[in-house]
Amino acid sequence: MFGNIVLECMIIVLVGFKFAAQIASNFPQLPPNTSVKTGSARSSCIKMGDGLSPGDPNSYSNPDEVAVSNLNLIWKIDFQKKIISGKVTLTANRKKGGVRNLILDSSDLKILEVKDDESGNNLDFEVHAPDPKFGSKIEITLPNLESERYNITIAYETSPKASALQWLDPEQTAGKKHPYLFSQCQAIHCRSIIPCQDTPSSKTTYSAEVTAPSDLVVLMSAIRQGEPADVPEAWKVHRFQQKVPMPTYLIAIAVGALESRKLGPRSHVWSEKEYVDESAKEFSETELMLSTAESICGPYVWGIYDLLVLPPSFPYGGMENPCLTFVTPTVLAGDRSLADVIAHEIAHSWTGNLITNRNFEHFWLNEGFTMFVERKILGSMHGKEARLFSAFRGLKDLSDAIKTLGDNNPLTQLVVDLKNLSPDDSFSTVPYEKGHTFLYYLEELAGGPEKFDPFLKDYLDKYKYKSIDTDDFKKYLYEYFPENEALKKVDWEKWLRSPGMPPVLPDYSTSLDKACASLKNRWVEWSRDGTSNFSINDLKSLSALQIQEFLTQLLLENPLSISKLEAMQKAYDFDNAKNCEIHFRWLRLCIKGQWSEKIPLALKFVTQQGRMKYVRPIYRDLYGWEEARLKAVENFKAHRKEMMFVAAYVVAKDLHLEEK
Repeated sequence: MFGNIVLECMIIVLVGFKFAAQIASNFPQLPPNTSVKTGSARSSCIKMGDGLSPGDPNSYSNPDEVAVSNLNLIWKIDFQKKIISGKVTLTANRKKGGVRNLILDSSDLKILEVKDDESGNNLDFEVHAPDPKFGSKIEITLPNLESERYNITIAYETSPKASALQWLDPEQTAGKKHPYLFSQCQAIHCRSIIPCQDTPSSKTTYSAEVTAPSDLVVLMSAIRQGEPADVPEAWKVHRFQQKVPMPTYLIAIAVGALESRKLGPRSHVWSEKEYVDESAKEFSETELMLSTAESICGPYVWGIYDLLVLPPSFPYGGMENPCLTFVTPTVLAGDRSLADVIAHEIAHSWTGNLITNRNFEHFWLNEGFTMFVERKILGSMHGKEARLFSAFRGLKDLSDAIKTLGDNNPLTQLVVDLKNLSPDDSFSTVPYEKGHTFLYYLEELAGGPEKFDPFLKDYLDKYKYKSIDTDDFKKYLYEYFPENEALKKVDWEKWLRSPGMPPVLPDYSTSLDKACASLKNRWVEWSRDGTSNFSINDLKSLSALQIQEFLTQLLLENPLSISKLEAMQKAYDFDNAKNCEIHFRWLRLCIKGQWSEKIPLALKFVTQQGRMKYVRPIYRDLYGWEEARLKAVENFKAHRKEMMFVAAYVVAKDLHLEEK
């Protein structure tokens, strides 16, 4: 998820849940364990949240006993109230005899009615009081113990504060005329828009019928079924179907004034019209990336691969929703220099979407493998040095993340313990880059790509449509390489459960890095009293990735003096860099050098877009500089409502502001 880790290296947190007071606002304020009778066929009980699943420390659901295999959504989008209303029909299959309850996850949902489709009778259900991290457990009494399959319909409404949804007013969009809605369900936010088994251990197909204003387009992580149908009073109904089983965090919706351009035989790019032509040029290599990924991973099973360029408030580089990857407009650099985020999201079509971590303690199986496949795609398209250079830069991102988190922080382990901890507060670049490093290490021990590539394709085929954990991967690795003595000596405990940097660091150095280091050394060693001899010509032989690396290396040095920073701006004009990765690093360099003149530019940057990779480090840097601290806090408070919940949640923590 969340895009190329080179682009996403500073993501420390994916998403945060609302606090109990917010979640509880839709429930009666009753003492724990108080029962409320609401009718002879329906009852609701409010009591303290408990009973998380033994198979997933972040879910209440019981898919090992009663598993949901399909969701049928009937939704109406209400921009005025900022809610989704309607119902979901869950197809549930009993897996163990004698089980009386279907258990679901929910967060901030208003449950109106629960019915058995076969009899039409209302079903008893209990809604437990909300937990600030995991929301509320819903227990539904099954209609009988003789059946093995049930269709249960729940009528409900979402909250205007649903953590998975971002509602934009017209003035917050590029076109300024129409409202906009988009979702972000990873990691455990689908429960705020659907009562469901919100755990990656359970996979489901889904269909949807979405009613929305007739002047807007609806897109979902599924295949569109025909053209939208007109209904009275300026509404249209849009229908979708997803036949490939997937975890609920991949359910996605976007509603807005959208246009599309064709990219290839199975791909389109969608966005507001202000971005669409630029986006089509930027992502013109999508089909090449997709076919390259198929040569590495096997057939692409999802049918279409469309891209949606979202408004600037989208907090990630990309999100791998099947059939519809969400992308930030900050990757529109004008020269395709940031388009490798698409290679990452394409790789997720296999690693994460087709094979999924059983729970988020094993998140590295999603993201480490995706980084590994992404770099194989880049290597196939651009050569071995491109693959190694990306890995070289990623290792620095990992070092920076571990320095931020702390060398002994247990969250820097590959396999983490999430008991009593939301995955929202645990994710970082570690599963991406430490996971990639581990797989690269295993590849070398196995005998290089010529030996490991066939294993990778076989692994992806064996576990497709399944959710697995690290032990499953380890077991299959040894089944595939039974005679490899080098692999038998791998210290799995140290790799998986030791905090800090990986125990073995591969040599990723290439000629691409040497030019970056040379220019960095010239700036570090230059005496301001002498002639500078710096000009824009210094950058002409460097790629955009190399310029990013040059700035990254400077950030690892002692702060540059303001006079040197002034000379660099005069020579390179980084203030006006269109490439956000370059502009971001330049601003951090200026803050590190405490160049007061650049504080307004930094605040403008974090206000114009909400991508967490950028806003979090810059806000943290500003907070650490006494002169800029108050300005950063005031700027955040003034613009907080413009940010998606996840970004606002984590930046508030970075700025040491108490959540209300």
